[in-house]
Amino acid sequence: MINVEVVSEEKNWSKKIKKKEIFFQSICKSFPKKYQFQNKKIFFTLLLSNNKQIKKLNKKFRNKNKPTDILSFPFKDKTQKKRLYLGDIIISYNFMNTSQNKKLNLFHDNVIKIFIHGFLHLLGFDHAKLNDYKKMLKEENKIYQSVIKKLY
Repeated sequence: MINVEVVSEEKNWSKKIKKKEIFFQSICKSFPKKYQFQNKKIFFTLLLSNNKQIKKLNKKFRNKNKPTDILSFPFKDKTQKKRLYLGDIIISYNFMNTSQNKKLNLFHDNVIKIFIHGFLHLLGFDHAKLNDYKKMLKEENKIYQSVIKKLY
C-alpha cells in the first residue's frame, strides 16, 4: 500500500485540486498491481510548490539556477520502522498551469503524468541515457494508461 503525504506551499493548487490528498491517493490506487506494493507499507512526501521555491531547490541540489516542472529526491536509507520511505517529490504549479493546461481536465492529466514520472524516479528509474529514457517512458505510459482507465 502506498501512502502519499501531500504538503502544499502554493495556494493556487487548491483552485485546481480541491482534495489534494484524495486526488494523489486515488492515482496511486490506480497504479498497476506491480507498483501498488500491496503487502508493504510504502510512503513518500509530495510538495506542491511554485517556480520560485522549486528554483531554489534546483539550484541547491542540482546546481541549476532555473525553475523546473518536477524534482525527485529518492531516499537512500529506505527502511524506517517496518515502513519503506521512498523520498520526496516536488511539483511546480507554474509549470502545470500553462496556457495549454488551463482547462481542468488537461491540468489534471498533466499533473498525473508528471506525478508518475517523479514516482518512477523514486523507484530508481532515470533518463540520463537514451536506453534508460525509453524504459522509463514505457513504464510511465503503462502506469498512465492504468490510472486513466481506472479514474475515468
